[in-house]
Amino acid sequence: MLADDRRYMAAAIALSERGRGLSTPNPNVGCLIVKDGRVVGRGWTQKGGRPHAEAQALEQALDRARGATAYVTLEPCFHLSPRGPRCADLMARAGVERVVIALRDPDPRTDGQGAAWLREQGIVVEMGLMAAEAARAMRGFVLRQTLGRPSVTLKLGLSIDGRIALADGRSRWITGPHARAHAHMERARHDAILVGGGTSRADAPRLDVRLPGLEDRSPRRLLLSRGDAPQGWERIGAPEEIAALERVDHLLVEGGAGASAAFLRADLVDRLLLYRAPILIGDGLAGIGDIGLSDLGQAHGRWRIMDARALGVDRLEVYERVRNA
Repeated sequence: MLADDRRYMAAAIALSERGRGLSTPNPNVGCLIVKDGRVVGRGWTQKGGRPHAEAQALEQALDRARGATAYVTLEPCFHLSPRGPRCADLMARAGVERVVIALRDPDPRTDGQGAAWLREQGIVVEMGLMAAEAARAMRGFVLRQTLGRPSVTLKLGLSIDGRIALADGRSRWITGPHARAHAHMERARHDAILVGGGTSRADAPRLDVRLPGLEDRSPRRLLLSRGDAPQGWERIGAPEEIAALERVDHLLVEGGAGASAAFLRADLVDRLLLYRAPILIGDGLAGIGDIGLSDLGQAHGRWRIMDARALGVDRLEVYERVRNA
């Protein structure tokens, strides 16, 4: 049973990733309805936050939800909203027999109440299965609830020797087409994308998604600068100002060296995407500026590698910030 539970929850977490960058201000939740060993309903939070994953999965399951098990990556919501019914209510009305929840909802409007109410209705509730994996998939929502800011991913395209451009600033292209396509997919999974003033002036980047079928998922464009932002862009003056951004739970920082260093100095980077090309540049522009380290010991133990893979001739490395709390 536990092996099956993990398999179905892993599938629900994978579904939740489909809503990342689209569901804000709601969390990107995934849900599966399973009966007699068959998936009878699946859902993920849709664009703008509605419908919720549970509502979508239950609508697909219809009468087959009665007596079924629901696998949901976040505790079903319990607070009243003018935008739609409570998911805990929907589960009970549908006659679901068992609900397996990955992560307790950190939103104080639910925070354990949804699970408790379901139990009062005679539904078997189990919570905590693959909670870390679910929290990682919904990192933006979790950090917004716990730290009051979005999740920040820093993306760097580097040579083997850590350069992002030639000495004269030319940087097109360091990485190949497979790595660039992957980077565009990452753009599509974020609410907003940010560069520094130097990158904006030197490259005039479009910062859009140029993958067939995903063009409409281009994120909002942000500029870290003391000056004015171009038309269609939004300006912030310091990394800490991301906390005030509305409807941004997932932020992608694409450079350059100054912006990257500013976010690292402020300890606001939660995830690193390093795209390494098999080239040497030598006397070029460094990928990251001064991040404020005064002792080498401060650099150790901060980052945990989560993934590494080949993208054509290039290599992607994904790191996660190690935090004690």
